[in-house]
Amino acid sequence: MTDDFAKMFATMMEQGQQMAKAFTPGVGGIDPKAFEKLFPAMPKEMLETFFGKTFNPEGLDARTRFLVTIAAVTVLGPVGEPQLRLTVQNALAAGATKREIAEVIWQMSMFGGLPATQKALEIAQAVFGETEGTRT
Repeated sequence: MTDDFAKMFATMMEQGQQMAKAFTPGVGGIDPKAFEKLFPAMPKEMLETFFGKTFNPEGLDARTRFLVTIAAVTVLGPVGEPQLRLTVQNALAAGATKREIAEVIWQMSMFGGLPATQKALEIAQAVFGETEGTRT
């Protein structure tokens, strides 16, 4: 990691922490869709830069990282709704298909249980309905 990148990353982390502190009083009651508007899906190229090959060029691509994240957030159940909505949006933007996302969620049924899986599928379906022109 270059010094310039390390400085940029440190600045981004500090700004994120300051923003999180500013949101703390209202985070408990924030509507997931309102939260989503604060952080819309990034373009595919930016997703790949930040979440794909930046930290490990030979590692997972952004699409795969988002699918893994969907699996992890699915088992959280309703608690992870805002994060799941954003991750599904970003996974679609990174090239994941709706079918892949649904399969990942369904695979988590044995770990998170059927209620968590059903909630995650409902959330994903809502995002799919809001997202025009994405891959099936």
